[in-house]
Amino acid sequence: MSSLYLIALGSNRRHGLYGPPPQVVRAAMEEFAVFGTVLSRSPVIASAAMGAARRQFANAALVLESDLAPSALLAACKRTERAFGRRPGQRWGDRVLDCDIVLWSGGLWRSGGASAGLAIPHPAFRNRTFVLGPAAAIAPRWRDPVSGLSLSQLHARLTRPRPLPR
Repeated sequence: MSSLYLIALGSNRRHGLYGPPPQVVRAAMEEFAVFGTVLSRSPVIASAAMGAARRQFANAALVLESDLAPSALLAACKRTERAFGRRPGQRWGDRVLDCDIVLWSGGLWRSGGASAGLAIPHPAFRNRTFVLGPAAAIAPRWRDPVSGLSLSQLHARLTRPRPLPR
C-alpha cells in the first residue's frame, strides 16, 4: 500500500560532482525517484547555519509517494546521504546532505529496533523555518497529526511579525 511522505533536504557543503549546496539538494531530490514517485518539489532556499555548522545551508522539501514503510524509507535516506558523501560526525555540523522524514500520511510513527530514534512527525520541524517554508510551499494543507495545524498555519505562526517589547 502506498503512503505519502514529506521529506526535508539540506546541504551546506560542496560536492565534487554536483557542485555547491543548492545543486546538491536538487540532485538529491532527483535521486528520491528511485524510492517512489516524487509528486512535488519545493524551491531551494538559503538558510542560516544551525548549531555547530558554520556555512549557510540550502534547504528544500519534497512530497514522495512510496510503497516503502517508514523504517525502509529511513534506511533509503541514510544510504542516499552516504552516497552523497555524508560521514558520521558532529551533530548539526557541516554536511554534504541531510534528509529527514518530516511527515507521513499514516500519521504518528515511532521506530524500534535498527532504526531506533525515528519519530514521525519529526520532533523539531514545528520550530524550523527552513523546513516549514519549503514544506508549506508544496503541501500547505498537510496537517501536523500532533497539533492539528496545517503546514501553512505552522509556518505563519513561526514567521509572523512580533510586536517590539515595551
